[in-house]
This record gives sequence, C-alpha cells and structure tokens, in this order.
Amino acid sequence: MLRKAPHSILYFFTRTLLPILLLCAVLGTPVATTAGEPEAKAPAAVPQGKAGVLLVAFGTSVPEALVSMKAVDAEFKSAFAGQPVVWAYTSQIIRKKIAAEGHPVGGISDGLAQLASSGVKVVRVQSLHVMAGEEFSALERAVLIDLQKNPGRFEAVYLGRPMLESKNDAQELITAIRNDVKSLRGKDAALVLMGHGQSHGRADLTFEGTRALFHDADKRVFMATVEGARSVDDLLGELKAAKVKKVVIEPLMLVAGDHARNDMAGDEDDSWASKLKAAGFKVEANIKGLGEIAGARAILVRHACESADDLTKEPKKQ
Repeated sequence: MLRKAPHSILYFFTRTLLPILLLCAVLGTPVATTAGEPEAKAPAAVPQGKAGVLLVAFGTSVPEALVSMKAVDAEFKSAFAGQPVVWAYTSQIIRKKIAAEGHPVGGISDGLAQLASSGVKVVRVQSLHVMAGEEFSALERAVLIDLQKNPGRFEAVYLGRPMLESKNDAQELITAIRNDVKSLRGKDAALVLMGHGQSHGRADLTFEGTRALFHDADKRVFMATVEGARSVDDLLGELKAAKVKKVVIEPLMLVAGDHARNDMAGDEDDSWASKLKAAGFKVEANIKGLGEIAGARAILVRHACESADDLTKEPKKQ
C-alpha cells in the first residue's frame, strides 16, 4: 500500500489541483503570498472628474496691454481643448476699476467657484507671474484658504509654478526673447530688460540668477528692476562699463502695461528711456509683454501640464 501512495498523490495533483491552479491564473484569482513577502501596492488613485484651468495674473487696466492676455488665453484654450479656461486677477484695485468700465474679472475665489459651478472636479491653477515673489505667495495662500472653506469641492487642485523657476526655464525664455527682438537690435544694440522686483527683496535672488543666465547666453543682455535691489542707476553703470552705444529696452513682464509705458518708455525725466538718453545712449523701446511671445507662453503651458503639486493633499515626502 505504501508503494502506491506516491502514484496516488501525483494522480490527485495532475487531475485535480493542477487544473484549478491554471484556472485561477487565467481568471486572475489572487493567490496568497508566501509569509514574509511584501504585498503589491495598489496604484495611486488618479482624479477622473471633469478638468478645468484657472489662469491667475496680477491684472491690467491698460486696454493696449490686453493683447498679451488674449494671446495667453488662446494658447491655453488650444493646449487644454474642451476644458473651461477661467481668469482671475489678484489686484483688487484693478478688478474694481475694470468692473466699473464694464469688463469684470473676478478674484481667485470667484474663479474657483465658476469652475465648480460648471462641474469641474480637477483644477489646474496656473500662475502667470514671472517669478515667485510676494504675489505668488498670496496666490497660493488664497487657493488654500478657499479649499479650507469648501472641503471636498474638487478632487484635485494642481498649482502651476511661475514662468521662471529653473535654469531650463531661463534658457528657454532668453532664446525666445532674443529671437523675437532680433530685427530691432541689429548687430550692435544691447538688450535691456525691465523686471518688476519688490522693495522688500522677495525674488531678488531669482532675478539675479536669471540675470546671470541671460548674460551667459548673450553678453549684451542687461537687466534691472522698477522696485527691486538692482536699479536703473546700477544698469547705467553696467552699460557704460560695457561701452554700449545703443539699447533696445523692453519689459520682462507678462503685459506691457503702466510700468512699460510710463516707467520704462515714458517722456518723464525719471523714466528709463529718458535717463538712458540723458546718459548718451541711443534708445529704442519695444513695448511688448512676454505674453505676446510664443516661447514665453509655451513655458507657462508646460508648467501647467507638468504640475503634480495637488493642494488638496499632504505634500509628498521623498
């Protein structure tokens, strides 16, 4: 009897257990893991709801500057075809002024509410700021406050970073700007870019890093700010040291608004154009916002597409 046992066990396995195991494999029936082996992790849930975009800018009340906004709007509507694209201005003064003129644009909470009312569950909030200074910090804070007030309204809210964050961003942008202004510069003119800056210093280091990368790409590109640490007086000294004779000046801002038209290219004695002319430079102003340059818009779209910073979730720690 003992001699027949192995044959009986083999017969039972091949005729009974083996077919069952094969069937489980085909049907995908889970098989218990061996003790000590880690269980496979379930894939992370991916938001599946209707998507939409909220574009956030400081805003402008200069009608001529809207060409930049319209170009950015068209770019995002093309990149996110079929999704609602809503605008928000962070400046209360500008929102109040243009509302009185019959052209209302809401704030961040208004924009999020508009997207929610249209059934959007996955939002991409894209900053249209050039650098992450005070305005971007206020944007992020405003979105977080709105999410706290309206828990569960969205499945995900992704925050897209400003235009200039990385070395790659800066290199892309200076290439786009140089190509755009090539015909104006000719062979000899230097390019002077006016940044905004802030009196309390936020974004100064980002500005200086950008300035260095721009200068690496083109030794005749110079930068200063309206309100930041690097002023137009610093700029004048640099231009003289570089023996520059002619300059093309343009704003390093999303729109060519009040700063570009008055502080940069205005007729007043304290404008950049006037100071440069008084110092003996030949000056040509290019009143054109970054929003009008395709390469600059492409950076913003890329940041919106790449963002994985979901403000409805805890930050992921690596």
